[in-house]
Amino acid sequence: GTMKRFRRHGHESQRDKHKQDLYQFNKTVEHGFPHQPSALGFSPSLQLLAIGTRLGAIKLYGTPGVEFMGLHDENAAVTQVHFLPKQVEMVTLLDDNSLHMWTLRAHNGISELLEIGPHLNLILSCLKIIPEDYVGRRNLECVEALHENPLNPRQVLIGYSRGLMVLWDLDRQPCNCLSLCPVQQLESVWWMEDGVNILSSHSDGSYCQWTVTGEDPQTEPENQEMPYGAFPCKAISKIIQVPSKQGPPFLIFSGGMPRASYGDRHCISVIHSKTHEALDFTSRIIDFFVIREGENHRGEPSALVVLVEEELVVVDLQSEGWPVIQTPYLVPLHCSAITCSHHVSSIPLKLWERVQAAGPWPIIGGQNLAPDPPQRDLLLTGHEDGTVRFWDASGVCLYPMYKLSTAGVFLTDADPNDNMNQGSEGEWPPFRKVGCFDPYSDDPRLGIQKIHLCKYSGYLTVAGTAGQILIMELNDEAAEQMVEATVVDLLHGQEGFRWKGQARLDVREEPVLFPPGFQPFALVQCQPPAVVTAIALHSEWKLVAFGTSHGFGFYDYHQKNNIMVKCTLNPSDQMAMEGPLSRVKSIKKSLRQSFRRIRRSRVSMRKHHTTNAAKLQEINARLEAEALQEMELAPVQRKIEARSSDDSFTGLVRTLYFADTFVSDSSHSTPSLWAGTNGGAVFAYVLRVPSLERRAEDPVVAHAAKEIQLMHRAPVVGLVVLDGKGAPLPEPLEVAHDLSRSPEMHGSHHLLVVSEEQFKLFTLPKVSSKSKLKLTAVDGSRVRRVGVAWFGSRTDEQLESSLVVLTNQGELHVISLPSIKMMVHYPCIRREDVSGIASCVFTKYGQGFYLMSPSEFERFSLSTRWVVEPRCLVEHPVLKNACSKCFVECFPMLFPEGTHAKDLQTQSVIDETMPHYNLKFC
Repeated sequence: GTMKRFRRHGHESQRDKHKQDLYQFNKTVEHGFPHQPSALGFSPSLQLLAIGTRLGAIKLYGTPGVEFMGLHDENAAVTQVHFLPKQVEMVTLLDDNSLHMWTLRAHNGISELLEIGPHLNLILSCLKIIPEDYVGRRNLECVEALHENPLNPRQVLIGYSRGLMVLWDLDRQPCNCLSLCPVQQLESVWWMEDGVNILSSHSDGSYCQWTVTGEDPQTEPENQEMPYGAFPCKAISKIIQVPSKQGPPFLIFSGGMPRASYGDRHCISVIHSKTHEALDFTSRIIDFFVIREGENHRGEPSALVVLVEEELVVVDLQSEGWPVIQTPYLVPLHCSAITCSHHVSSIPLKLWERVQAAGPWPIIGGQNLAPDPPQRDLLLTGHEDGTVRFWDASGVCLYPMYKLSTAGVFLTDADPNDNMNQGSEGEWPPFRKVGCFDPYSDDPRLGIQKIHLCKYSGYLTVAGTAGQILIMELNDEAAEQMVEATVVDLLHGQEGFRWKGQARLDVREEPVLFPPGFQPFALVQCQPPAVVTAIALHSEWKLVAFGTSHGFGFYDYHQKNNIMVKCTLNPSDQMAMEGPLSRVKSIKKSLRQSFRRIRRSRVSMRKHHTTNAAKLQEINARLEAEALQEMELAPVQRKIEARSSDDSFTGLVRTLYFADTFVSDSSHSTPSLWAGTNGGAVFAYVLRVPSLERRAEDPVVAHAAKEIQLMHRAPVVGLVVLDGKGAPLPEPLEVAHDLSRSPEMHGSHHLLVVSEEQFKLFTLPKVSSKSKLKLTAVDGSRVRRVGVAWFGSRTDEQLESSLVVLTNQGELHVISLPSIKMMVHYPCIRREDVSGIASCVFTKYGQGFYLMSPSEFERFSLSTRWVVEPRCLVEHPVLKNACSKCFVECFPMLFPEGTHAKDLQTQSVIDETMPHYNLKFC
């Protein structure tokens, strides 16, 4: 017995080493636009932009690829971010009034963002500097603005919300009162570059200019302007003025719009010489700044950077017409809500060059030290407004490359007046719409639900909410063409069903002009027009398979005709006939009832003098306990109840898969289509696809070949055929392009059926069960997402395929193929984050993306070999080439307490401990 045990132990450690070589879980980078941004900062010397959020995150961005992220321990909103002048430090202020200091410290030649020093509590008592005869006359309320003299940092201007402005000279006491006669409630102050003139902006939409004379306080400003005046205006919340060699200065301010007519607009006005524009943004303005050229960043203004609640907009101030610059990062992924995603690895250069686009970017801080990505990857996102967006997902930046709209094919409820508010000649205020955030869809039926791109042929298929499936191909020229719909009846003569959901979209009956790029040439319209729940594209056979909650079919896009349909509806499945919009109505109804119940219980609670909060807490705790009881992870296998075939949506098609394999006999492989449903059924069809020379004339023929019914009727979420060597079959055209070896056709093939509850391997063509791995019975979780991925160690060229799985508990599992053994598992997403789990998409090389908020993808990697993460260095702008002694004296907070210059004894010690600063030993 002992020998056996030792041998097994040795085998185990060998297996553990193998696992460590292949698998490693990391969350690597956050793509997209920060959720709920609340503060903006910029360092001209470092050329870094900082954004703080309401959830206490702090994010830094420089040249594309330079990104840092930090998180405050407190769950409080960041209200201000300030970089220390010419340092690599910054200070954040949170809404709990705590101050935090951060530094960019280098370690092994790479910078990291660290919080340093104790938390400083902010106590700003500026009352002691107010002239005594003013104190007590009225309540000053809060300090609204602090601004230092650009020519003398020892002079600080303090503005109080009631309108009083005080000039505080750190070298001369007492201080000067600049204005004792408040014009209006103060919103912001700006000290002009001459150090003599000051601008103040106010709550009535006016701004004033004051001169610092050092004499008695001014009771009147030099001048007062009301840019959009006559009628009452909203506050000007921030104002700045930047000199320009090209004539007069740029005056830039936010707000100030006429209250009655344009009070709901989010505007920043830019005035320069004879040009005056009111930039009209898509959401609330948080802050803005101007980037300037030249030494000490005192030259020409080059760009206006504006952070609004839902996006970052950068306006080029040097080009004619002040165009908006395309951002390489911080792009609002949610400009229309994301409804689905599709990832394609290793894009051929030919396709890549046809969709790529990227322009110059004005924020250039830091050095991107990450190696070039090993391959070109695309992430495609489908959106509620019927658009598909292509993103370069190869590296740290998720670059926008191309946007495709499907709405032009259909007649939609778009309002022809939508473009009315584009500024017309002579309009006042002179509005110009900027930004792309637009969450309102013309028609919810346009929403994209499924995407499949064949990178080799350039064919793309997208499917939507109202049963529409568009097949597209790449064209470098604009083209005008008709798109005819082939209507496919999925009920196929079934009696007793009446569709109560949405109507199908009307197709335009005249030719439509499509811009260069992907252009639709065929349209399949499912009847009833239910959401498309699965698609598969086979570009070699020129077939598209599609499924809904009623059944599936497939379409020959070469001959433009439908080949067959199969209705999967159960006679009792009336819910599937309701359609998504009527379901929303019923959800609303049940929500209304719950609210009524809560209201009623609150009334009765008041009668019993119980505090609502305590009662609600008690109810929540009870519900939580009940839920936990249900989810208790039993050490023994749980008994899984078979789902009744009367459950609604048993016919919903979850997965479709084309395979060239052995279905009828073991000597001849044949093209086939496999479909898996929500009720645990798998259907297989054998296809006869004509030879190339007869492909245009002879019909594709399909006939039913096999049917599997899983015992527990658990939904089938994935199907994979493994070849004679146990490897997944290659993608269509992959072998033809020499990017994969031919599948092994000797030795038997296997079908892997992944249900929500277990993984089951069947031999082909007999379809007899060979092995299985249980999931739900062991830990109570269910499969939510599944993909095939290739893993390899950093040292070995050899790759092996595995199954990557995400469960409803937010856990990732890697399962070996063909042995279907559990290799590793890691917690990834909070189990309560249902939409995050639903949005997850895997790549072919062990990475993945999920929506951590409506506007941000979290990227993760399960692979030791393929990891995309920021690796960057920010050098100190002043202390490069400084001596170690000065450095330790100037910046004691960067060193362990009690460090002296003599501790940095040799140049090699300095280089090792502080590589970031390029110090000289002295």
